[in-house]
Amino acid sequence: MKIAICSDSSLDLSKELIEKNNILVKPFGITLGEDSYLDGVNITKEQIFEYVETTKVLPKTSAINLVEYQEFYTEVLKEYDEIIMFSISSGFSSSFNNAFLASKEFEDGKVRVVDSKNLSTGVGMQVLYACTLRDNGVTAAEIFDKVHNRRDAVQASFVIEKLDYLYKGGRCNSLQLLGANMLKIRPSILVSNGKMGMHKKYRGNMPEVVEKYFRDTLEEFNTPCHDFCFITYSTATPEMLAAATKVVEEYGKFKTIYYTEANSTVTSHCGKNTIGLLYYNDGDNN
Repeated sequence: MKIAICSDSSLDLSKELIEKNNILVKPFGITLGEDSYLDGVNITKEQIFEYVETTKVLPKTSAINLVEYQEFYTEVLKEYDEIIMFSISSGFSSSFNNAFLASKEFEDGKVRVVDSKNLSTGVGMQVLYACTLRDNGVTAAEIFDKVHNRRDAVQASFVIEKLDYLYKGGRCNSLQLLGANMLKIRPSILVSNGKMGMHKKYRGNMPEVVEKYFRDTLEEFNTPCHDFCFITYSTATPEMLAAATKVVEEYGKFKTIYYTEANSTVTSHCGKNTIGLLYYNDGDNN
C-alpha cells in the first residue's frame, strides 16, 4: 500500500526535509488587509512584520476549510492508497475538525487525521516520525496508533523577545505587556495538552536568555530521545543562534540538530526573535 504523509503548513519543516521525506503540505491562508496569500508559497515574514508595523494589527490566518480538505484528499488519492493527515492542534484552530470531517467522505481507513496537539515543529517532529515508520514498511493503521501513543512526549516550547504579537492576538493583557516591556521580561511559552501557556520568565538580552532557557529546558525535560532535536525560530540574531547551538552541542547527545524557520502562520502570532528547542522527551533517563 502506498501511504501519503500529509500536513498543514504549520509543521515548520525546511523545504529540504519536506522534499527528502516526500511530505505533502496543504497551506493555510493568510490575509494582509485585502490581500490573500498562501503560507509557505507566496508570502514572506518580512511582509508580515512590515504589515504589523504599519497597521498595528496582526495578519488573519485562515483555517483550511472542509471543501479544501476534500479536494486535497481527492487529488492525493489519485496517486496514493491511503493518507495520514497531520493538523495543528485542535486547541489552536478549527482546521483539525475540518480535516476530520472531510475524511468521513471517503472509504473507511482511506484518510486518517492526526490532531497533533501541537504547533510548528511540534507537528513536524510527529510527521517525520510517521515518515520513518512508513519507510520501514509499517501499515497506515499502525503508524496512526504509534504517532498517537507518542504524541504526549513532544517537548515543545519557545522563548519570546516581546509580548507585542501575543497582546495583539489577545493572548495576554495590557498590564502583562506593560510590565514585560518595562522589566524586559522574556517569557517562555510551553505547549501542553494541545494549548499554549506561560511557563517561565527570563530577563536580560536575548542571547543570555536563550542560553538560560535552553539549559533550563534540557534540565526540566530530561529524558530526550537522542535521534534529533529542533532549534526553531521566527527570526534570530547570529548571537541567539550561537547561544542555542552552544548549549545543545555541550549537551552532546542529539545525533542530529535541525535548524528550521517558522512559516508565516506561526510567525503571525509570535513575532520576531522567537526561538524554541523541541524534541521527543521519551528517551533513556541517563
